[in-house]
Amino acid sequence: MEIRFASMNPVNMPAQAASSEATAAETSSFADILSAFEQSHRAEGGKSAQAIKGTVVTVTPEGVLVDIGRKMEGLIPAPPEQEAKDEPGVKPGDTLMVTVTGRDGGGYYQLSTVAVPRPKDWSGLEKAYQEHSVIGGVVTEVVKGGLRVDVGTTAFLPASRSGAKDAAELEKLIGQEIQCKIIKLDVADEDVVVDRRAVLEEEEARVRRKAFEDLQEGAVVQGTVRTLTDFGAFVDVGGVDGLLHVADMAWTRVNKPADLFSPGDSVEVKILKINRDTRRISLGRKQLIPDPWTVASEKFKGGDRARGKVTRVADFGAFVELEAGVEGLIHLSEMSWSKKQRKTSDIVKPGDVVDVVVLSVNAADKRIALGLKQALGDPWVEASGKYPAGTIIEGPVTSLTKFGAFVEMEEGVEGMIHIADITREKRLDHPKDVLREGQRVRAAVLEVDTDKRRIRLSMKQLEPTTADEYIAEHKVGETVSGRLLDVSGERARVELGEGVTAVCKIAKPAREQEERPAETGGVDMSALTAMLSAKWKQGRGAAAAARPEAARAGQVRSFRIVGMDPAQKRIDVELIS
Repeated sequence: MEIRFASMNPVNMPAQAASSEATAAETSSFADILSAFEQSHRAEGGKSAQAIKGTVVTVTPEGVLVDIGRKMEGLIPAPPEQEAKDEPGVKPGDTLMVTVTGRDGGGYYQLSTVAVPRPKDWSGLEKAYQEHSVIGGVVTEVVKGGLRVDVGTTAFLPASRSGAKDAAELEKLIGQEIQCKIIKLDVADEDVVVDRRAVLEEEEARVRRKAFEDLQEGAVVQGTVRTLTDFGAFVDVGGVDGLLHVADMAWTRVNKPADLFSPGDSVEVKILKINRDTRRISLGRKQLIPDPWTVASEKFKGGDRARGKVTRVADFGAFVELEAGVEGLIHLSEMSWSKKQRKTSDIVKPGDVVDVVVLSVNAADKRIALGLKQALGDPWVEASGKYPAGTIIEGPVTSLTKFGAFVEMEEGVEGMIHIADITREKRLDHPKDVLREGQRVRAAVLEVDTDKRRIRLSMKQLEPTTADEYIAEHKVGETVSGRLLDVSGERARVELGEGVTAVCKIAKPAREQEERPAETGGVDMSALTAMLSAKWKQGRGAAAAARPEAARAGQVRSFRIVGMDPAQKRIDVELIS
């Protein structure tokens, strides 16, 4: 008769108990499991390993429920009606020798009272053991620490060598035909231990070798992302892993592979290189789409204006993405018109959208030189109109040299104050005697040369002088005293005070005026007669007293102020006595 196991509680074994047994088997050593299996064989009938002593629990119309000394009980189905007459009666408590023959779809173990004959082909098993050959077998049941497998005799398959990951997978193997290898054989005790995992691993290795041999460089294959690292992703392409480096993922810059992929993603890749010796495979994904640099030289020309996003900054400049996969470099020297040393991060930051001018394009080397300051406009273009001579400016001192100081007038425009134009108070050995970098100063524009990008400034022009003070204290028409410094023709230079000079226009003597008509050949008799009459009436002494003394250097005379120009620091006077 056939036996059927039932998985009922308390007759049946709970799934949780089976799972805990499988877990315990994983943590036990292989030697302990094997020893327990051998003891089980001896306890269940010595050489007839499949025969198990059982005790009848109950008899029902469906069959006989038998306790076989395990957490699960088996069922001997009731025989056909015509055979039941010949069967001896059994009652609860009777002892029977039964054999496990399988398990049906209802979850019952099948038991039989028919003795299983001893295997006859032990020589075949011995040969398979010695040659490490693969044999076939059928899994019959789950036992402590593993499975029972029918390979012509009962064999033990440890759970750790079954290839199953958990107790649920062990259960699924019942009734399946498997391939395995004999790893222990004791003919005397009919003890056989088999290994299924070794066969599975060999098959996987064979499949990988075959897959690796079939791969060809340049082929486009479908793969599955297995793991991610900082430098790339390992992709399973038909059982073989290849490396998709971060530089070959996309034409755009990829900071980390996790930004594009996740484990388990399906991805189409191209096989770039295969090293048969090291069994390494290099994969590429960006190679499946057009290279944007192939059209970059046509799209971007020197002098063109463009807009892009700053992707990263370095000490020497900033990289700007003009379009997907195409980046250009703004060198630090092309970021500002100012000569002041600055850091790249002080001007732009990652994520900034900037307007730039294309300076040059080298598509072969995938390089584009960009300019930021050119897009902002050259401030020197309007410098001459913005800062004419005489303009007063204020700005910080950017640098000091032996011959002068540079002052920032605006971003990108600097003027120079020569050391002689810094102050009137004293002679300087070096500008640092009175100035320091960063100090804000006021100065007057003396000269602008836009071609040479030079602006000459003066601080001393703004310092008040004695002439300024004199002009502030006097007014036009006022009579003042002064000393003639030098007389030259009709003009003379007059010292009005210490450091204050004026220009005086000298009138010609009267005698020269009287003689001038004779020199020219024309005589005005009426005017001459009137003049002689006047002189006769006044007398000779009075005429001499009325004529002013001729101007000579060193004389102290009286003058009248006829004009003052504060901007030019100019004073004009006339001699009155």
